[in-house]
Amino acid sequence: MFKINEASWDRVLRIVLGIVLLYLGWGGVVAGGWGVFLKIIGFVPLLTGLVGWCPAYTLLKFQTKK
Repeated sequence: MFKINEASWDRVLRIVLGIVLLYLGWGGVVAGGWGVFLKIIGFVPLLTGLVGWCPAYTLLKFQTKK
């Protein structure tokens, strides 16, 4: 359905970033409003990294995969 538009290094970077953001939010490292923000926003890079498709890349007609 969706064409993969992320290179392997991009996917790994997104997955690591997502895990770090989720850890900061759920691990209690960052509390309050910022913690909630990180809990929510951390799923975006994690999911796009796991799927390999970024909707922003599609809108901008950009891709890191050759």
